[in-house]
Amino acid sequence: MSDFIQKVIAQLIYNPDEPILFNTGFFLYFLLAFMGAYLLLHKNTKLRTAVFTLFSLYFFYKACGYYVGLVILAAIIDFNLSNLIYKSIGITRKKLLLIFSIVINLGLLFYFKYTDFFIGISNDLGFTNITPLSLLLPIGISFYTFENISYTIDVYRGEFKPVKSFWDYLFFLSFFPKLIMGPIVRAADFIPQIHKPYQLNNTALAKGAYLIAAGLIKKVIISDYIFVNLVEHVFEAPMRYSGVESLLAVYGYALVIYCDFSGYSDMAIGLGKWLGFDININFLSPYQSKNITEFWRRWHISLSTWLRDYLYIPLGGNRLGKARQYINLFVTMLIGGLWHGANFTFVIWGALHGIALALDKLRLTYLKNVFCFIPTLVRKYIGIFITFHFVCFAWIFFKSENLNIAFDMIHQITTNFNVELIPQIYLNYTPVIGMMFLGYLLHSLRDNLADDVIAKYSNIPLWVYVAGFTILIISLIQFKSATPIMPIYLQF
Repeated sequence: MSDFIQKVIAQLIYNPDEPILFNTGFFLYFLLAFMGAYLLLHKNTKLRTAVFTLFSLYFFYKACGYYVGLVILAAIIDFNLSNLIYKSIGITRKKLLLIFSIVINLGLLFYFKYTDFFIGISNDLGFTNITPLSLLLPIGISFYTFENISYTIDVYRGEFKPVKSFWDYLFFLSFFPKLIMGPIVRAADFIPQIHKPYQLNNTALAKGAYLIAAGLIKKVIISDYIFVNLVEHVFEAPMRYSGVESLLAVYGYALVIYCDFSGYSDMAIGLGKWLGFDININFLSPYQSKNITEFWRRWHISLSTWLRDYLYIPLGGNRLGKARQYINLFVTMLIGGLWHGANFTFVIWGALHGIALALDKLRLTYLKNVFCFIPTLVRKYIGIFITFHFVCFAWIFFKSENLNIAFDMIHQITTNFNVELIPQIYLNYTPVIGMMFLGYLLHSLRDNLADDVIAKYSNIPLWVYVAGFTILIISLIQFKSATPIMPIYLQF
């Protein structure tokens, strides 16, 4: 019995080698325990909020250990500062409190995420000789930092009245479905839902089930399989592979990062549906975009809209002339690149997208009607082809561990593209190519197809859901790799 108890305790304690994720076995037990408590208390708003918050904090503890304290600390600071901002009369005092809030939030983010990066730059330039601190990045810090900042800015702007209950704010910040990898949720969208009566209708049940199942398939079956069997090896040492394999790996990574991140977003949104909360969609078939501007309206929507509302527009947006607009776009995407990580590869990735967005605005201003003689449908597919390949090119820098790897990938694709190897490579990677074909085929479906199907078949008996998820879990076990594949955005 003592051995059994010790094993149970070991499962309940944080293990850095096995963080809790949506696709782990422990999460299933966690979710069952949580749903039991949640359904028992769902009629009492205060108890429901408290239980939900405690479970969320425990979930975060299982994901990153004692760094859960940072979420609580951030909630305490911004809850109090936002209320002080709201109650302050003078604009100067409001502005100082807002600046203090932003400095505190960005200071924590900067310390954990960028300290070693700038120490390395300073050491390389010969200014210092400091040993890097080798800090571990707290999981989810980039997401809840942005949520904190948007909350206090909205209060400062008078667009949102701060909550009076600290538990409500902590609940908003720690809501476990989106805590680790987003989407970035706005307080104005989320907090009014906290005190609504809990209702789970057939449509919400069906949509939640669809999103959770789709997310698991994207992450565990498609993304992990392509990553383990192709992308991981080629991006580790591209000079060992031909240009054809390198290009195949780039196409593979485009699908890996989409299925990985959108899969987790789908699961977060689906869990939210089951728990009575609507979270905005985060991805809308981004590789169907006809231009780079449209791509950023479809890719990581919660981040792109955050950067637009809290960085691009405050910088001046498009209000200060065309030249300034292009600069603002470039600066916004450069910072967006740095948000993803302290590495020059992310800086280049952000800069490429900033330049592309500026050029796209230039095209719309001066070249809008130049190609009007080309049929609309042809222009559409040419635009999709160009946009997709530009995004794939930029993904090379995003994925590469350093600039040498990125340039090696580009070198192999451009100078060592042995066409005669294509038949052999097809035979070697047939299952991977088949999985990529399946992934891109699913991605090509129209976005509202699921809504149409759910609306038509929303009154499905409960036993069908149970049977469907049983089959799905069995399928996931067959595809699940021996070594857990950590989600890509876990590092951001």
